[in-house]
Amino acid sequence: MSDRPNTGAYPVLRRVAYPVLLAAVLVVATAALRLDWDPAVVSPLFLVGAISYLAVLERLIPYQPAWRPDRREWGWYGVYFVLTMVSAAIAQTLVTMIVVVVSPLDPALPPQAEIPAALLVGSLGSYLMHRLGHTNPWLWRFHGVHHVPEKVNVGNNGVNHVFDIVISQGVVQLALAVAGFSAPSVLVVGLFVAAQGYFIHANIDVRIGWLNYLLVSPEQHRLHHSTDLAEAGHYGSDLAFWDKLFGSFTWYPGREPVAVGLSDPTSFPPTGALVTTFTHPWRRRTPASSSDPARPG
Repeated sequence: MSDRPNTGAYPVLRRVAYPVLLAAVLVVATAALRLDWDPAVVSPLFLVGAISYLAVLERLIPYQPAWRPDRREWGWYGVYFVLTMVSAAIAQTLVTMIVVVVSPLDPALPPQAEIPAALLVGSLGSYLMHRLGHTNPWLWRFHGVHHVPEKVNVGNNGVNHVFDIVISQGVVQLALAVAGFSAPSVLVVGLFVAAQGYFIHANIDVRIGWLNYLLVSPEQHRLHHSTDLAEAGHYGSDLAFWDKLFGSFTWYPGREPVAVGLSDPTSFPPTGALVTTFTHPWRRRTPASSSDPARPG
């Protein structure tokens, strides 16, 4: 967009927004490990801090001012956020119950190799589950809830169906646990993944240049939400090279979606219709809805 300012603090904020977030992940993760902080406390507090930081940036360096949530939307996003957190807790509880039976007794790798390995395993699991959420018609009826908003911002990252979160996060967490990664490694990876998840949804005007081929950015993820399914790849939320490896990388410098949301807006209830949204996957399909395609992979 040609009307984005290039003077004052705007260009500086564009350059430092992402490095500051990554630095925060590093500082908090290091402190948590050295001071033996409780992950159950650190993770939600860090998440609130990251969301607040990105929400402020959305006011200062917006990518698309029209995508700012109004007060009513913030209300709905808050409800969905709480439900998403509850869903993640349910997934963690289920995984913990299974891990007691199937997980290895000792870590599979030495500490210096655990964190990158955990990130690779977790990001691959997340990529595959996300792609299945788009290509499997049954899973799409859950995951499609996330694609209903016709905006992409830090608030609507939490717009999800409860079962979508339970299934997707449960599988990823189970993979990490069964692989034998230690709790500290999972904590560090979790902080990074949480920050990334909200960063890529942030309505902020940033460019990360060549890092787009290594890490996922808002530039890529807006294309994922595009109504043009030909460009709506990018199933990764943290590491970009899975999209490169599996042929779902569509971004190139300067490419922007014309519009975001569902290609068929009538195939899902609106975000504010909470009860209808959560019963949607089990509703009997009408002739019109029975042809609702999953977004192709």
